[in-house]
Amino acid sequence: MTDQLYSKQADSTTYDKLFGSMPGEEIQVKSVKIASGQGKLSRGTVLGIVTATKKAVIVNSANTDGSQSADCILTDDIDATSADVTITAYSSGTFNRDALIFGGTDTADTHETRLREFGIFLNQVIPY
Repeated sequence: MTDQLYSKQADSTTYDKLFGSMPGEEIQVKSVKIASGQGKLSRGTVLGIVTATKKAVIVNSANTDGSQSADCILTDDIDATSADVTITAYSSGTFNRDALIFGGTDTADTHETRLREFGIFLNQVIPY
């Protein structure tokens, strides 16, 4: 019986380097509605919220509709080509600044202060 418990291999996961924290750190998520027409968005995309519609789009500091300010980080890949998509986004935690995706010419430096206000902290993961 003991051999049966230890002879099976658990499914494996691939570490995508999005998180910049130690295992066990508390991560919070919230529900967001992604506006249609943005195509496919990847996990780790930083989102801003359009003030008029309350829908999330890729953050871009050149925008003037509210989405110029970072709000959260997309938890999973999605396709918002032809319809709005409701999904979860990270609203707090520590993330790898080099794994985040921004709109326009924005970088982690552009939005780091704003993200920190929400409890989203950025660091650089050093490969080992």
